[in-house]
Amino acid sequence: MTEKQTTESPTNRGIYLLPNLLTTAGLFSGFYAVVSSMNGHFAAAAIAIFIAMIFDGLDGRVARMTNTQSEFGAEYDSMADMVSFGIAPGLVIYNWALSGMGKFGWLAAFVYVACAALRLARFNTQVGIADKRYFQGLASPAAAGVIASLVWVGTEYGMNGQDYGFILGVITFVTGLLMVSNFRYNSFKDVDWKGKVNFVVVLLIVLVFVVVASSPAELLLAIFVLYTCSGPVTTIRSVKRLKLEHVVGDDQDADFDEKQAKTSTSDKINEETTTKDNCSDTVDSASSTNKE
Repeated sequence: MTEKQTTESPTNRGIYLLPNLLTTAGLFSGFYAVVSSMNGHFAAAAIAIFIAMIFDGLDGRVARMTNTQSEFGAEYDSMADMVSFGIAPGLVIYNWALSGMGKFGWLAAFVYVACAALRLARFNTQVGIADKRYFQGLASPAAAGVIASLVWVGTEYGMNGQDYGFILGVITFVTGLLMVSNFRYNSFKDVDWKGKVNFVVVLLIVLVFVVVASSPAELLLAIFVLYTCSGPVTTIRSVKRLKLEHVVGDDQDADFDEKQAKTSTSDKINEETTTKDNCSDTVDSASSTNKE
């Protein structure tokens, strides 16, 4: 009986096919964007980044719908996002506009890539803790959308990115910093996608698809630029006085939590001491009254 149990094969620890297949498709799109930019096909590179965004939005939803979530899938998705929304946009904008800017060009691209890595790492550590209604900092797909739409619009109008290298370098630098900022961006996760809507809403959706089909590059650029600017506006409107921690930094660090815990503990000790003193004073006064 013991030999049969020891000779049994262990539990199959495979990975789920469908969500990881979509993640692989997004990873392939990001890698294709890098290769296309190296060959001078910048419009195709920008479109590939947007295709990666579609696959990135599908893999998580498909995993939840089919109940195929796993730790492997979450880690794999994070690695794919680093390639598609970190390395790919940085190299695409560098090859299109920043390669002739010397150190400033590759440093601006590196800052964007590094900030994307920091943004993804911070997001992974805040899963289940942060407010789902908002993102802390600009999400990496949205930042990649800004860079990709800029490249797409520039190639559509026949612009030479090298002629605007300094401006595009500053935009790349600022976009990277927004990813690691504390500005609050709406995540749209509280929208009821299963609810019923009016017929006019469906008609408006059809019109939106028509507009997107007619001039997708310009419309996507407008959408992502407006969304990028919405973070600082939302944060400034939601606070009475703008402080440094509202812009940059992380007030959820372990050191901060430890200090806060020590402060709250000392406050509790002081409150308990005060309460005991008040009780003892009350008892003393009552005993003196009884003696009288």
